[in-house]
Amino acid sequence: MVLSQIGAALDTLLEWEQGTAEPMLELPPDPGLGDAAFPCFSLAKTLRKAPQQIAAELARRFALEGVEAEAAGPYLNFRLNRAAYAAALLREAEKQPRCGTGETVVIDMSSPNIAKPFGVGHLRSTVIGAALYRMYAEAGDRPISVNHIGDWGTQFGKQITAYKRWGSEKKLNAAPIRESLDLYVKFHDEAPDDPSLETEAREWFRKLEDGDEEALRLWRYFVDVSLAEFDRMYERLGVSFDKVLGESFYNDKMGKVVDELRERGLLEESDGAQVVRLDDQDMPPCLILKSDGTTIYPTRDLATAVYRHDQLGAQKLLYVVGAEQTLHFRQVFAVLRKMERKWADDCKHIPFGLMKFEGKKMSTRRGKVVFLEEVLDEAAARASAIIEQKNPQLQDRKAVAEAIGIGAIIFGDLKNNRIGEIDFSLEEAVQFEGETGPYVQYTHARACSVLRKVSADSLTDAPTLPEALAKYSWDEASWELLKRLGDHEEELRRGLRRHEPSVLARYALDLAKLFNRFYHHNKVLTDIGHERTVRAELTRLAALRLRRSLDLLGIRSPEEI
Repeated sequence: MVLSQIGAALDTLLEWEQGTAEPMLELPPDPGLGDAAFPCFSLAKTLRKAPQQIAAELARRFALEGVEAEAAGPYLNFRLNRAAYAAALLREAEKQPRCGTGETVVIDMSSPNIAKPFGVGHLRSTVIGAALYRMYAEAGDRPISVNHIGDWGTQFGKQITAYKRWGSEKKLNAAPIRESLDLYVKFHDEAPDDPSLETEAREWFRKLEDGDEEALRLWRYFVDVSLAEFDRMYERLGVSFDKVLGESFYNDKMGKVVDELRERGLLEESDGAQVVRLDDQDMPPCLILKSDGTTIYPTRDLATAVYRHDQLGAQKLLYVVGAEQTLHFRQVFAVLRKMERKWADDCKHIPFGLMKFEGKKMSTRRGKVVFLEEVLDEAAARASAIIEQKNPQLQDRKAVAEAIGIGAIIFGDLKNNRIGEIDFSLEEAVQFEGETGPYVQYTHARACSVLRKVSADSLTDAPTLPEALAKYSWDEASWELLKRLGDHEEELRRGLRRHEPSVLARYALDLAKLFNRFYHHNKVLTDIGHERTVRAELTRLAALRLRRSLDLLGIRSPEEI
């Protein structure tokens, strides 16, 4: 709010289009230099003056009530009148953000494969997608979360082949997911020495597409047991979906897409397969039908995109899928443009980097899978052990440990830039100190504890907030906390612009650090009425913003730890 006012004043002063200067404003490295800074380097060429001279001239001409401008070399620093702006900043901290446009956003997320375990590798798409969903809803848009289950494709031919050759119905019923994984791994171990396996797998998938009764029976079994397993994991992660539509849902919708491609003259034969050429965009051909006439991922994703736009009313389509699929989505979006779907430009791939576990890359084919359930159990157990040391009398300790353990895993992912590779360390993630989820959760619980004490020990003659603000002397710790509390909407806007939940995770960490500094330097339960009123309000807003930031990330906030 304050930065927008400073930016608008600069736009007028420089005769710029409104909204130009605000994104250029920076926070000074030292709070003692002021509350905002405007670098003048970019003006030197157009104004033909040294940045230092430009800053000095702007300082003399700048006029905004309650804001003092001062040149510091090539920077124009701004210092707010704290008494004048405190009330406005408090209102800003309380405000519900509404920075969206009300558009419908379909978010493709999680998308595990049937008959495969829900491993740590599935975590990133799930929690990044869920965070973006909540962020869009917070901004006032209409997100629709879709779990695009991998329940079709040649892997089912492989799965059925492996079961037919080596499977046991008794073993499968006893441990369906682990037995399915063992069979899938065995297929890939044996395939290099037995070419007939791949041929048999292709034949079983062809039977599946043709509606063969036995193929469909086994397919439905794998789907049902897998969905039950997935639902248990989603419940623990606090994730739900508006739509759960597997790839098979689009089987009767692909023919129309293929027919349209053929009618538009976009399909060409290549080694017996049907492709769409993308040479004009420096990409390899997009495969639509394989040489045996079966469909493949791009075919289904084209049908999926058309359905989401035409039937779900999507104005924006987001695909939260690993960075290794970047070329695939570039091809799909390019084909949509060739089909003259103008909305193809509103289809966005939201890539993310690999997650390694203790330095090891996971692979379902090789059986190198770290089961997410085991990681969640271990995280909750470690959190419980820490709570036993710190607060053995805590009520609902099991529920709190679950919230902290799972929150530690989610935060350990989302605090990182999504495109970066993560080497996940459970030991680091569950610590109550450092840049961790438990640190933020513990800070929130501390603020809640302070508020309970304030409520239990209220002053009979405590002044109202406006009265208290008129007397309050703003120390640096109080002032820096207040300013950051009002940044919620701007951080949300920035996170959505970049599709980057780590923006909110970093904001939560900043707030936690600033609140702890404020708490260390200021006694909230003081007998001085105006100090108690203001500090209690800062504590309340800190708890509110910490809780809301964690909520958006999908992390619970216990009020007592």
